[in-house]
Amino acid sequence: MRNVTRMAMASLMFCTVFSPAQESKIGALTGTAHAGKALYRRYCITCHGVRGDGAGENARYLDPKPRDFTKATFKCRSTPSGSLPTDSDLYATISRGIYNTNMPSWGPLTRQQRVDLVAYIKTFSPRFHEEPPVASLTIPPEPPTSATSVQRGAELFQSMNCWSCHGKEGRGDGPSALTLADSKGYPILPFDFTKGTHFKCGETARDLFKDLSTGLDGTPMPSFAESLKPDQIWDLVHYIQTLNESRRGFFHRAKSELKPR
Repeated sequence: MRNVTRMAMASLMFCTVFSPAQESKIGALTGTAHAGKALYRRYCITCHGVRGDGAGENARYLDPKPRDFTKATFKCRSTPSGSLPTDSDLYATISRGIYNTNMPSWGPLTRQQRVDLVAYIKTFSPRFHEEPPVASLTIPPEPPTSATSVQRGAELFQSMNCWSCHGKEGRGDGPSALTLADSKGYPILPFDFTKGTHFKCGETARDLFKDLSTGLDGTPMPSFAESLKPDQIWDLVHYIQTLNESRRGFFHRAKSELKPR
């Protein structure tokens, strides 16, 4: 009787983990958790752990810490704050990696392998089985960058208190920077906008607009979708772009254009 019970429990666990509801869909490709499990154990387990809880054997050495998939809280999404990511969001993160972290790009894997990994990652949280999919936020077309747009963005950077974390010059050294922690209590530093060519979840203006609209769940970075209008978010994007040291010349020219003649 005891053996029968164990077999029943094992069967139930198998059905839960590899249920068809945990498949992933990216375009014409369908991912399966069964195929994704082998890939996860080969490439992901040392950081994200056997249970997907971010407690892999290498996790103690990493900063920031690996994502805890059991919480289903993801930074890089196209969905509203607090919502589950889409399959495409997870696929994009696996393909691109997360800039300035130890999460690399897995672009060398085939598209099918990455789609399978998405399916397996979804098995770690019941939320993917219980909650209906949420539509991605609409990103309106980007208006042209201009001196006035940059100036409005600079004013928003101040009035929305972005500087208190990211610093007056966007170097990630604001007065609140050393007090911040992620949702699991680990210290986390604000992003330095002055370095590199990438943002946390991408490198384009649309990627930055998305981050500002959705927020980075699991971090102190909030969503501005309710507090700013889309054209204001674009102004903020245009200003943040000028904080990069390679684009500082544009900002100085933009400010000179605004001075009375």
